[in-house]
Amino acid sequence: MAGLFDKQAELYLEARPTYPKEWFSMLAALTPNHSLAWDVGTGNGQAAFSLGEHYEQVIGSDISESQLKLALQHPRVRYVHTPMTMSDDDLVELIGGENSVDLVTVAVAVHWFDLPKFYSVVKRVLRKPGGVIAVWSYNAIVTDPEQDDLLKHFREASKPFWDPKTEYVWEGYRTLPFPFESVGLGSEGQPVPLEMPMEMSFEGVMRMFRSSSAFNKAKDQGVDLLSQEVIENLQRAWGDPNLVRKVTAKVFMLAGKV
Repeated sequence: MAGLFDKQAELYLEARPTYPKEWFSMLAALTPNHSLAWDVGTGNGQAAFSLGEHYEQVIGSDISESQLKLALQHPRVRYVHTPMTMSDDDLVELIGGENSVDLVTVAVAVHWFDLPKFYSVVKRVLRKPGGVIAVWSYNAIVTDPEQDDLLKHFREASKPFWDPKTEYVWEGYRTLPFPFESVGLGSEGQPVPLEMPMEMSFEGVMRMFRSSSAFNKAKDQGVDLLSQEVIENLQRAWGDPNLVRKVTAKVFMLAGKV
């Protein structure tokens, strides 16, 4: 995924949702220690920022320097660039060493990773006993039936431009390898469904679509997934473009321990 979100780093910051605070309280309650959390694929730090309210130190890492330059600042959060060329040993040392991390989180990103390599590092750095890894993503936002049909049409049109790794997302992480013992929040093959309520304007929805890797891949190939006709149909169903609607993102989460 190197460079995948570099082009739209600023748009990504504006478009992507802030995760509910309750999730981080829930995850923090699973770890007896609260010294160190590691947010992997942190992007612009939406999850890392919230972790800073529960852990003495948070490390947010990403392979994208462009994203990290725009990361949300928090006194307990330190952002580090982790290029794909970094060795496992160097990464373990950078994060804090073996058996040092209380909570590892990956928000809307683990499907991009080299999973065997990543999980090997996680098993080294997680505190034993007590350390927890939690991963989550979402694959749809819903509002009302008419709008949902049009949003579904956009998702279907974008599928040819999704990377094969996003199949895990379309399948709700049910097929995602997750070799960890359950801590009560799902297990391999059985993610926990969650809902993320949001309030969004029509332009907010458009920004979310434009920040996706599929939209930008299609654009690079000369295909406009948000043509004027598509936008007009979506806006007609939405109503006043300044209208703020309540929407819900359908989220799936897995959490476990070594």
